Amino acid sequence: MSAVIEARGLSKRAGRATLLDNVGLTVTAGEMVAIIGPNGAGKSTLLRLLSGDLRPSAGEVLMKQRDISSYTPRELAGRRAMLSQHINVTFPFAVEEIVLMGAGERSAREAGALVDAALDEVGLAHFRDRQLPTLSGGEQQRAHFARVLVQLACGEAEHGPGLLLLDEPTSSLDLRHQIDLVEAARRRAAAGTAVIAILHDLNLAIRFADRLVVLNGGRLTADGPRADIVTRERIRDIFEIDAVVHTGDDGVPYVLPQSMQAAADHDDGAPPPPLAGEGGRGVSATGQSPRGQSPHPALSR
Repeated sequence: MSAVIEARGLSKRAGRATLLDNVGLTVTAGEMVAIIGPNGAGKSTLLRLLSGDLRPSAGEVLMKQRDISSYTPRELAGRRAMLSQHINVTFPFAVEEIVLMGAGERSAREAGALVDAALDEVGLAHFRDRQLPTLSGGEQQRAHFARVLVQLACGEAEHGPGLLLLDEPTSSLDLRHQIDLVEAARRRAAAGTAVIAILHDLNLAIRFADRLVVLNGGRLTADGPRADIVTRERIRDIFEIDAVVHTGDDGVPYVLPQSMQAAADHDDGAPPPPLAGEGGRGVSATGQSPRGQSPHPALSR
């Protein structure tokens, strides 16, 4: 498949600080990619560069083989949609009005069906007339996700499969709505949309995407299938924690939160010591839980 978005030698500096350093990344139509890494790793900076919201200090971003800087704002809006990490709306817009903003210049009559479908998909149809600031943080996040879905649908109707960018889209969502958002993203990917998301919940990232991209210190340190990326050693290197990595019957790795602990220094080069539950009661010799299931069974693929 051809690349929907491609970063070549991408760097971003702010004063003397290097936020991103020589990052290369290619995402094709229908891929679901999760970007993981510690705070300050450059994840949001990378997403903003891929969206065209920021200009790189070095390198280039190509969207469908064309330099992203050559697109007008209107052209970009028709080819990629992004859910930002922080969105503050203080004016008393109704939820339906916020979602309709994703349709751009289309009228409420022209975009009405798309707005209705998006509100239903995020479970806010009964809140369509509520003022956005009166909703909880999670409900507001879902309203903005619906707006982004409308924008994506309008753009793809004209230009074909596009790019969906999600910056910590589940940060305010409860477990049920985290699952709903993941499933909504999967449906877009199945239809050909390239989906890239920043996720801090490692297990959710594993279930969200088949491919994980790791950023650390502004550099891309790993990129590949989740089974290759999610290892005890790599988790230790990236997040400075020791954790037991299990594998479900579906071959998908997962990490039990109760197994995590701050990593101790091992300057002698010896492997980290065994953790509670590693090879012990409740874990098989293969590292599986008794039933071989992940802690997110509803997200199993």
